[in-house]
Amino acid sequence: MANRLKMATVDSILRLHAQGRSQRQIAIDLQVDRKAVSRYVQLAKRDTASAAAPGGVNAPDPVGALWPPPPVSKGANAPTGSVVDSLPPAVAEFLARPSGRGRRSDCESYRELIVVKLDQGLSAQRIYQDLAQDHGCAASYWSVRRFVQGLGGGSELPMRRMEVGPGQEAQVDFGAGAPIVAADHPAGGARQRRKTNVFRIVLSHSRKAYSEATLTQTAEDFIRCLENAFVHFGGVPQTLVIDNLKAAVAHPDWFDPELNPKLQSFAQHYNTVILPTKPYTPRHKGKVESGVKYVKNNGLKARTFESLEGQNCFLSEWERTVADTRIHGTTKRQVGRVFHEVERAALQPVPLERFPFFHEAQRKVSRDGHVEVAKAYYSVPPEHLGRTVWARWDARLVRIFNQRWQQIGLHVRHEQGRFSTHAEHLAPEKISGVERGAAWLLGKIRGIGEQALAWAEAMLQARGIEGVRVLQGLLALAKANSCDALNEACRIALSYGAFRLRTLRELLKRRGVPQQSLPLLDEHPIIRPLSDYGSWVRAALAGPGGRDHPAPSSLPRTTASAAVPPHPPSPLLCSDVSNREK
Repeated sequence: MANRLKMATVDSILRLHAQGRSQRQIAIDLQVDRKAVSRYVQLAKRDTASAAAPGGVNAPDPVGALWPPPPVSKGANAPTGSVVDSLPPAVAEFLARPSGRGRRSDCESYRELIVVKLDQGLSAQRIYQDLAQDHGCAASYWSVRRFVQGLGGGSELPMRRMEVGPGQEAQVDFGAGAPIVAADHPAGGARQRRKTNVFRIVLSHSRKAYSEATLTQTAEDFIRCLENAFVHFGGVPQTLVIDNLKAAVAHPDWFDPELNPKLQSFAQHYNTVILPTKPYTPRHKGKVESGVKYVKNNGLKARTFESLEGQNCFLSEWERTVADTRIHGTTKRQVGRVFHEVERAALQPVPLERFPFFHEAQRKVSRDGHVEVAKAYYSVPPEHLGRTVWARWDARLVRIFNQRWQQIGLHVRHEQGRFSTHAEHLAPEKISGVERGAAWLLGKIRGIGEQALAWAEAMLQARGIEGVRVLQGLLALAKANSCDALNEACRIALSYGAFRLRTLRELLKRRGVPQQSLPLLDEHPIIRPLSDYGSWVRAALAGPGGRDHPAPSSLPRTTASAAVPPHPPSPLLCSDVSNREK
């Protein structure tokens, strides 16, 4: 858009040019752009050229032909028409154009239609689309937009000021604090200078504020400053309007921002709501923006401190003696008085316990189903294998959360290098029978049959703790053989007292026959009675001429003994007896 000058300025340009001054000197004297001077001079020359005769005579100098015009009145009530009448026609026409453009807009022929569409509330983009599609307008979007703005459509609306009731809102922001200049270096070096940040929170109703200097802007610093502010106010506002600082907002989004999980827990603890502003829109928290400027320009400007504690002590005293006693420029009331009389009672109570400070970070679940937290390892449910979870820990506990912030694990914190594994976090397929115990294995074997259960119980009693793995082997045999065959093999092995899996495998291959137990007989045709042996012993002891003991041949014989001839006494036995008698 061309620069538009006042008519008196244009008249001065043409007068000075008529006096022979250069365009550069005119621009310097009148403090205008040199291009603007050249444009108006060229317009005047064009008028002179169009008024010249067509016979090829050079056009007279525009200044000599049209100037000097009538003198311009210097009074305050001088009519503007005197200046307009003195200008060349091309210059006057250029100044009379509403838009100040050098040529007629392509949208001029559609003026009435555009006005109607503006009355309907259509945007410049929609008007451009309708003109191009329905009326074949060749104008570009930017031409339509400039024409709409020239008609007054799309003009900026006045900003709306938002005021809230007591205790409803507080606005928070960080600014640059005063530098910290340490004392002289002990080795004689240069004094160390450190930058600081100033945290400031302003209650939107009373403009009561709290300021605190920090060295960093971490999430821990932000939470600690908010807690100190709540204690200073003696209450908690219902909402907190914050900037999109990285310590508080993970992903800025006007419609659905993602807050730092630790800050979410902080808001739940203090029963408040955190509302980030629209990115790159500082007017959404204009009260604290002005408050940060106030503390920087009034409280900290041109000051230095030797320590962070010294700066915070100064800010506390400055808030009490200066900021709270001032008459606010907007409310026209004393800040401290409005806070104590109106807003303090409207704040929510501060909880008895402060927010439990903890650390948190994202962790990836490893192949063994654990996450590393402070060099120790903690289990998570098996369905989260390979996924990213949130770990939150303090001095006592470690909590594991999924991405929806649902708690999936709770552990007591262990020392470095230790593993904490919950039984419910183990996949059933990864729990061996040995871990489940003998009772669980016997319950599985009961499903095979009574003979298998009897063999297993007897085996376990005979072999002890090593038999637990044998029970697992018995269950493995049940997968490869029928239950009837395995029960029969167990019955046979139990009858022999064999408690090895090798025996069961052989029996299953050969389908073995159980051992037959023979009864003990008191009498049998081929077995001599014990009484015969007794008589032989007595006869041998009595000698050949003994009278007290009858000969063996004279003893009564049973049927079995009659059928079998008597055995003579053993010579070794007789010799042994005779030797003892001697």
